[in-house]
Amino acid sequence: MRHYLGVDIGTYETKGVIVNGTGDVVASASRPHQMLVPQPGWAEHRAEEDWWGDFVAVTRQMLAGSGIAPSSIKAIGTSGIGPCMLPVDREGAPLMNAVLYGVDTRAAREIEELTKQIGADVILERCGNALSSQSVGPKILWLKRHRPDIFGRTHKILNSTTYLVRRLTGACAVDHYSASCSSPFYMADGLCWSDELAPGIIGMEAMPDLKWTTDIAGTVTREASAETGLSAGTPVIAGTIDAAAEAVSVGVTQPGDMMLMYGSTIFIIQITAARVRDARLWYGPWLFPGQNAAMAGHPTSGTLTHWLRKFAAQDLSSDDAIRVLNVEALASPPGARGLVVLPYFSGALTPLYDAKARGMICGLDLTHGRGDLFRAALEGVAQATRHIIETYGAAGHAPENIHAVGGGTKSKVWLQATSDTCGRVQNIRAKNLGACFGDAFLAALAVGDVQSTDIHAWNPVTAAIAPDPALKPLYDRQYDVFRKLYEATRGLLP
Repeated sequence: MRHYLGVDIGTYETKGVIVNGTGDVVASASRPHQMLVPQPGWAEHRAEEDWWGDFVAVTRQMLAGSGIAPSSIKAIGTSGIGPCMLPVDREGAPLMNAVLYGVDTRAAREIEELTKQIGADVILERCGNALSSQSVGPKILWLKRHRPDIFGRTHKILNSTTYLVRRLTGACAVDHYSASCSSPFYMADGLCWSDELAPGIIGMEAMPDLKWTTDIAGTVTREASAETGLSAGTPVIAGTIDAAAEAVSVGVTQPGDMMLMYGSTIFIIQITAARVRDARLWYGPWLFPGQNAAMAGHPTSGTLTHWLRKFAAQDLSSDDAIRVLNVEALASPPGARGLVVLPYFSGALTPLYDAKARGMICGLDLTHGRGDLFRAALEGVAQATRHIIETYGAAGHAPENIHAVGGGTKSKVWLQATSDTCGRVQNIRAKNLGACFGDAFLAALAVGDVQSTDIHAWNPVTAAIAPDPALKPLYDRQYDVFRKLYEATRGLLP
């Protein structure tokens, strides 16, 4: 029997699966960790503990619990939150906590300066993406300015997936899709690293070797074998960012296919027939040569529910709190009895690109309860999602098929509110395991044991969430207020 291991590093937990050749999950494990917020606008992970430590723990747990021989695992795929910025020394040891993706807004000044210096049009044309808090390049400049001692000892800049691959194989590789988040150092027009647009910040030798996602980066070393229990010599693919692996896991394979990921953030990926040149969306070469993708994201979705749970349900355990809050949100009527929430608690990404945007709860009176507030928060995220999907249409790439995935799909309120607000059908697949399942499939693909279309047999569609046409007038009114509220309050706070 041939098996494939997939492990994904998320914002709040690491998840792993071992899958057989027909897509059956024969082992799974997860391990929680924390997102560190040392000050407002910052978000960090500890690479050694939260990334590698979790990988070792979940892998050993799956091997021990399943009785699967390590030698039967024919390939390993990994993914992780991205884009991150982790400086490491010559031995690959982290020099500080990893700076996370768009939720970390510490480099706002660097984004502004680099955009002005290079020119927004030039950055978009050459790199494919406007600079934002999702970009790695400005965070490298922040590191050089604010942590010069660390910068001076930096040998490589890694992300979460690259760090895992390096620990497993000794190789320092990143896939093109992940690398495309490193504007202004990744050139979309040449699929290469270059400091042409921003010379003098960092040498390009500090960036990992470029690969395609299913390229074999290396094999498990004896040292990694001893730590993880995996067989030395097992192939490890270059891997990718978690959202891309998650898109693969739900059958996003053709132009017009869109993944809507309900996680700590909302992340959207759509495969497109040609490169999208629109500053409101992110561009990246897709996981395989000759393919393109357009991405978008909202930085606070699942993180917003975590925040609400902390102060609105302190009397309940974590698991009970989410269950109770969802039950109470179901009891609140659509529209949350007039409440509108701006979900910009960590700024705004696409299409607004406003790092200074802040959250807001509008319309409160003394009759509202926490169920209303929880529903309004989920509807606020749904309204931000509608704004993004409308942007795809305005850019000439309206989605044809939307595939929903992620932990947030367990919330009936959130899932239905999104379909109702956006006026779109969402497909649900049989397996909602996330990026780790996509990692396992990509590993099988890399060694030639499956074809890309086999994902539809591994994970078929089992449900479709359709919008309720009777609620369209209500949600259109709420959306109008949502859009006007942001414009009316923009710039009021420092």
